[in-house]
Amino acid sequence: METNNILSVLDNYTLESEDDIALKLAEDFRRRRIEKNLTREEMAQMAGIAVSNLVRFEQKGLISLKNLIALAMALGYRSEINNLFATPKYATMEELTQIRKNANKRKVYRKS
Repeated sequence: METNNILSVLDNYTLESEDDIALKLAEDFRRRRIEKNLTREEMAQMAGIAVSNLVRFEQKGLISLKNLIALAMALGYRSEINNLFATPKYATMEELTQIRKNANKRKVYRKS
């Protein structure tokens, strides 16, 4: 139990915030777009989204999930976005045991 407490404290210092991750995604996306020599207008047209949504994403990291998927697919990242949650993640052996135990469940029921 002591190890779990230490890990959770360390996570607070090593994990980025949601905003940091969103801005990093936007920065990486912009870099990939520019590498392919695509304007914002061309990229938005390829993805089927409004240019204003693309601008907001690149500048502020704000975008809907549907538009993010469209942009990823337009740049050829279909399998990466499709497999985002494909592999279970765990930090402890207890979590791994729980994942294996619940592998075929379809719902979670809380005990009363």
